[in-house]
Amino acid sequence: MSSDAEILLACIAALAAIIFFVAYAKLPPFLAIFIGAVMAGLIAHVPVDLIAKSFSKSAGGVLGESGYVIAMGAMLGSVMTKTGAADRLAELIISRTSTRYLPWVMALTAMVIGLPLFFEVGLVLMLPLIATVSARYGKSLFSSI
Repeated sequence: MSSDAEILLACIAALAAIIFFVAYAKLPPFLAIFIGAVMAGLIAHVPVDLIAKSFSKSAGGVLGESGYVIAMGAMLGSVMTKTGAADRLAELIISRTSTRYLPWVMALTAMVIGLPLFFEVGLVLMLPLIATVSARYGKSLFSSI
């Protein structure tokens, strides 16, 4: 078998393994990706020490760049909840919006908050606000759209 075909087979097998481990075995995605990467490396006859170094360098680089941003966004979302800022924003949104348009106003709010931010940060900032508005509204905001 040619080297290119071997690498293609390794990638297909690794993707199938990742999908299986996440969808059916219910493993955490990070662990499934790790297993898939090791599997692809072994099928492609890459030495184990190079597989570990490559995974560490690539995963560490991604987590190093976005991990801090996500952590800071999560902390800011927690501060919003604990200080009552999410409650005040929820009261403001509910008092000035008809219940018919509330899901759309929340979608617009998420868009305004999310445009200048990374998706992950916008999500962790919006979750406390969405949960608070949904609790006060008495319904899921997603079922109304």
